[in-house]
This record gives sequence, C-alpha cells and structure tokens, in this order.
Amino acid sequence: MSAVQTIIVGDDDAEMRLDRWLKKRFPQLSQVAIEKMCRKGELRIDGGRVKAATRIAPGQEVRVPPLPEPGPAAERSERPLGPRVTDSDAEMIQAAVLWKDEHIIALNKPPGLPSQGGSGLGGRHVDGLTTALLFGFKERPKLVHRLDKDTSGVLLLARTDRVARALSEAFRSRTTRKIYWAAVAGVPHPRMGTIRYGLVKGGQGRGGDNEKMIAVHPRDIDATEGAKRATTDYAVLDALATRASWCALVPITGRTHQLRAHMAELGHPIVGDGKYGGSGQENLGDGWGAQLGGEISKKLHLHARSITFDHPITKKRMTITAPLPDHMGRTWKSVGWHENDVPDDPFADDA
Repeated sequence: MSAVQTIIVGDDDAEMRLDRWLKKRFPQLSQVAIEKMCRKGELRIDGGRVKAATRIAPGQEVRVPPLPEPGPAAERSERPLGPRVTDSDAEMIQAAVLWKDEHIIALNKPPGLPSQGGSGLGGRHVDGLTTALLFGFKERPKLVHRLDKDTSGVLLLARTDRVARALSEAFRSRTTRKIYWAAVAGVPHPRMGTIRYGLVKGGQGRGGDNEKMIAVHPRDIDATEGAKRATTDYAVLDALATRASWCALVPITGRTHQLRAHMAELGHPIVGDGKYGGSGQENLGDGWGAQLGGEISKKLHLHARSITFDHPITKKRMTITAPLPDHMGRTWKSVGWHENDVPDDPFADDA
C-alpha cells in the first residue's frame, strides 16, 4: 500500500470530475473503490468531504488515502479499459448511437439503463458500456451529463478530456438547450408557462434514483435548509381531451428529478411516474394519477427529445434529435399524436 498523498491539481486538469482524475493517475482504482473512499471521508479536497462527481480546480489540494500498488507494467497493459461488455450489450449500446465524430458521441439512451452506477442502480450502466464505443480510439468516451435511469433520449459523451471539459462548462453556463417530451396527466393551464418551485431532498432512500425531491414554494426557498432554486418551462403540444397531454419541457436549471417533481407539483405528473404520481392511481381526467390504464405502458413517459449545443472544436451550433422509445411510440400511436405535427422548439419566437 502507498502512503497518504496530497496532490495539487494542475491547470491541465481544470473542471475534471474527481473520479476521472483519480483513474487517470491511478489506473488500478475502480469506481466502487473511489465512491467508498468518498463515503468514508478518506478522500478530501482542501480538507473537505467530496463526492466522486465533484469537479476539481487548479491549485486545490487532493488528499488521497493509502492505495493498493498497481501490478507489473505488462499486467497493466493487458488489463481491459473498463468492465467486460457482453456481445448483446455491445450491440445494444452501439445501436443507440445517433451521431458521432472524432470528438463527440451522441446516444439515444434506452429507458431503464442508468447513466452511471450508484446506490441501488446496479452494475449495468452507460458508463460501464463505453468500452463498446471506442470506435478506434484508445480511451473510453466520457459522460458529460446524465439522464435518470427511466428517462430515455439524447446523451452526449466526449471522446477526449479537452472536449469533456468544454462540454461540461457549456452545461454549467447553460449555453446548451435541452427539450424533453412527456405525456402528463390532464392538461396544464395555462398551456404554456414557467414553474419556479425550489427543490429539496426528501430523505427517502439513499442517493441515486431512490431519492425523492420535495417541491418548495418560491417564497419559502431561502428559509428552507437545503432547498435549491429550480426553473422549468413547459408547453402543451397536444391533448387527449382532459385525460392527458403531450408536453415539451425545458429545464432551465438541472436539479435531480426536476421535471418529474415540477410537473407533479403542478398537478400533472408524468405518465408512468410511480415515484411522483402515485404507483397505482389512475388518471380519470384533468390532473393527478400517473396511470392512463388500458393498453398504455406503465413505464415513465419522459424523453430527452433534443439537445442543441456549440461544438467545442468546430464551433458549429448543432442539434441532435432522438426518436421516441418503443413504449412512448406506442402511446403516441394509440392516442393519435404525431411527431411531425409539432414544432421542434415550441418556445421559439417563430414557433
């Protein structure tokens, strides 16, 4: 075992995730080991506790606890770049590629597949399948943002550290634009608006997708410990009488479960959302109850339809669009909604 180390973050590593920075320096470390060190408080930045996803900055001091020594160089060179991926999983994740160049890969993430591992999320996730997405590169592509396990749609991966840092900064500075499609219970009124309820962790479950967020009225946010401001734009694109509606959602902020918690607080939970809309409560019209009954799937009806961003290398403004997953496609067909009947961005001035 090595001794305790204190490492100062260099300029070249600015804005990297702590776990990726560690794996780059210590290839013998697994994701599980890094998250365990974080939970136990053994891994610290400037003396403070951290999470695996914490972003590092130049000049920070990272305390690294004693680590197991790596094996012989020859043995390390034969070690796979990541977890072993089955042929069926490799085929699945490669089929999910919407677009790629030498800098970026865009996926249409299937519903039910976590973006990353974590408490209660299992060991099969997008990050663990990236060894099937090398396409001739030596390094695995890196996630630059996440989608909830049950949310489908556009997910970007960077093929180099430089592009990962640039895209991460774009998400933080909100120069990217994400539009989600959802089927929700009832029909929100007005049919276009903005939700500004804050969100605070409800303390149910431990981390990851098991955690539930509680909405906080805007006037109470500052007085509520742990509450964070959150903003969502919504627009009704079509409706099934008063029973359900097809909505476009734009998260102005990026809080955990923001869209799901906000629509539920509005009284129009997303169809299939048992966590925020009641697992068995059927919607009979104009609000509440996350199930439509009949042949409508009970899976979550939330899909990251498109993402617009500035390409970090070419500087071209790009939009990547993902087709609906099978269960949502069947719902759209059942109720008579058609993808081509609505504008790409209903919030645009000329929509």
